Amino acid sequence: TGGAYYQTSTMSPASDATMIRVENLTRRFAGVTALDAISFEVRKGEIVGFLGPNGAGKTTTMRVLTGYLAPTSGRVSVAGLHVLLDAREVRQQIGYLPENVAIYPEMRVVEYLCYRGRLKGLHGRKLRSRIDDVTASCGLGDVRRKIVGALSKGYRQRVGLADSLLHEPEVVILDEPTIGLDPNQIRMVRNLIKGLAPRHTVLLSSHILPEVETVCDRVLIINRGRIVASDTPGSLVGLLKGNLRVSVEIQGPAETVKTELEAIPGVVRVTHAAHDAWGPYVCECAKGRDIRTEVFRVVTARNWVMRELRSERQNLEDVFVAM
Repeated sequence: TGGAYYQTSTMSPASDATMIRVENLTRRFAGVTALDAISFEVRKGEIVGFLGPNGAGKTTTMRVLTGYLAPTSGRVSVAGLHVLLDAREVRQQIGYLPENVAIYPEMRVVEYLCYRGRLKGLHGRKLRSRIDDVTASCGLGDVRRKIVGALSKGYRQRVGLADSLLHEPEVVILDEPTIGLDPNQIRMVRNLIKGLAPRHTVLLSSHILPEVETVCDRVLIINRGRIVASDTPGSLVGLLKGNLRVSVEIQGPAETVKTELEAIPGVVRVTHAAHDAWGPYVCECAKGRDIRTEVFRVVTARNWVMRELRSERQNLEDVFVAM
């Protein structure tokens, strides 16, 4: 497998703006195709989210990018370097946080980061400065002197994140970076990831879809080893038919209200949940239509009473399920 890869992997010329390039990447395990000729690029300074159900191929792709796995076939480069032929140089360019962080539990946090920093070629004043920077940015200041094994899962995750950033890599690859964190810690890590651009290029996988929608410039959706979508979160959401729903609570004769709402141009369908005298009524709109102004005009013209009018835009979770 490795030999075939070496023979067929002359890289295409890399643009200065392209930090990760994957061309027709295939990876098989004992007859099972985990990755089926996928191709994508990540540009310098981008934060790209990698989404897919369990077993879709996200972690396999990340392990190939970081040199932990060899491809069966295809072409992969990081910062213009071949991931196998230039393996040492590629690893110097990458900061990697795996899903399950493997750290030495008997070390203190600062000792562990010092050890990891020396392995990455940092020494003296530069090493001490970088340890101070990453412990501050990852919220580890209060636990610098604590034994790693005594920390909560969330803090151990942050130690792993600090390790991945220690040598100021060009590319940061994060596999489920907020797993095990509480809501406050998730917010902190989310802000940290957003702050990595444009100094770093970030590829992250996550099951927390609102997080990806908030943080990422672009999203790749993978399913059964194939890329099924690649675009900005907003554009992917816009691809879904009826990307806006309007919910309105109106006090009036139910059938008449429903009929009047259905008559508004751009309304595809109206459903009425008769919880009480107010409805609510949910209007599914044609793509690109926002009918809230027309709803307000109908209500005032009929002299009905309205106590709520709000839009319910579909989000990345809707796109993910649809794909």
